[in-house]
Amino acid sequence: MRAEEREETIMDSDPARLTARQMADLRAAGKTTSEALVRACLTRIALREDEVGAWTHLDAEAALAEARRADATPARGPLHGIPVAVKDIIDTADMPTAYGSGIYAGHRPAADAACVALLREAGAIVLGKTVTTEFAAVTPGKTRNPHNLAHSPGGSSSGSAAAVADFMAPLALGTQTVGSTVRPASYCGAVGFKPTWQTFSLAGIKPQAETFDTLGLFARSVGDVVLLGDALLGGFAAGVPLRDRPPRLGFSRTPHWPNAEPSTRRAMDTAMAVLRAAGADIVDCDAADGFDDALDAHWTILCFEIARVLSYERTARRDGLSEALRGLLDRGMDIPLADYRAALETVARRGRDIAPAFAELDALLTPAAAGEAPSDPRAPSDLLFQRLWTALRLPAITLPGFTGDTGLPVGIQLIGPAGGDGALLAVAQWAEGAFERAATEDRGGPA
Repeated sequence: MRAEEREETIMDSDPARLTARQMADLRAAGKTTSEALVRACLTRIALREDEVGAWTHLDAEAALAEARRADATPARGPLHGIPVAVKDIIDTADMPTAYGSGIYAGHRPAADAACVALLREAGAIVLGKTVTTEFAAVTPGKTRNPHNLAHSPGGSSSGSAAAVADFMAPLALGTQTVGSTVRPASYCGAVGFKPTWQTFSLAGIKPQAETFDTLGLFARSVGDVVLLGDALLGGFAAGVPLRDRPPRLGFSRTPHWPNAEPSTRRAMDTAMAVLRAAGADIVDCDAADGFDDALDAHWTILCFEIARVLSYERTARRDGLSEALRGLLDRGMDIPLADYRAALETVARRGRDIAPAFAELDALLTPAAAGEAPSDPRAPSDLLFQRLWTALRLPAITLPGFTGDTGLPVGIQLIGPAGGDGALLAVAQWAEGAFERAATEDRGGPA
């Protein structure tokens, strides 16, 4: 079946399962409308939200009214008429933004965050706000893993990952300061992209640790990440050329490899086998060995900065914070300034140390998480395989397509050099194609 026929078949059966690019192409061809796409997503939300709990705010009538306006006007940008979801630490002027905390219940910001304003300018329709952990930190919200409600969706961008993975929205915004995009994408079975630090504006986003805070993008294909990135930063897609040769990848086990569960080890073995069969050259890479000091520095910086970023909440609204967050903030206030400055120097030095590894490698291949999602929805997420790359402020992307012992998703992670976001996404698109072809062959050929 040709791609166009598959898209139209999905359009006829369940438009919410289309990718954002498929939605945009069908809409441009006059084969669907923005209203139909928004209605499909709202129908899916109505069917599943009581179980999954991905959303903190929805206004169906407002979204449908915006969709009808989109259908009545010329295309404004690459996301014209396409529904998106926004993590609830990102300000929206027309919707409450509570930052995952009862302290800010009903809070209505005066303006959209820069990223939301840019999405609207590109024609996107904001469906609503998705669940975040408390201030994107340690205490989880109500969201459950859409593949098994007894399991965690991962934090802190839990609602965004679950909404995209469960076909409630084709695109979503999240954030990452430790692993809050990569990890929930792996747990829920979505594509999660964390760009190089400072690639996208964070104006209007509640900060946590500004040395590492990064906007995160969720989608169901790498091409949709590119589409979303282009809406946020014009010309972003121009830096993502199609690869004309297989990549050279470095398999980085990292110091945490002994903690990788059998599901993750099998996913990595399968991924490498598929990529090698498609022509990739994969070599062992120990460039990150001995970087434990960067991990210690990352934690020092995070604790120091979040304690000061949340100074008002810590002092004036302390009773409204969870016990876990109060403890984290108190620890951060006890960190001496000299230790903080030394940690900043460490992560800067380690960022320089890792750079030569990319002189002969297109990307690093590494686990996205220790294993499948934990069996307790409120269990803390593992931080192992995301934190180092966040500390080094490198671009990272999770690719789905693998499953663990209980049938839950397990992702793999690709890491690029600082500033090499376009090249990393090109490698990811190549790898995604290899995984899709292998899956098709396993099913006995095209549908």
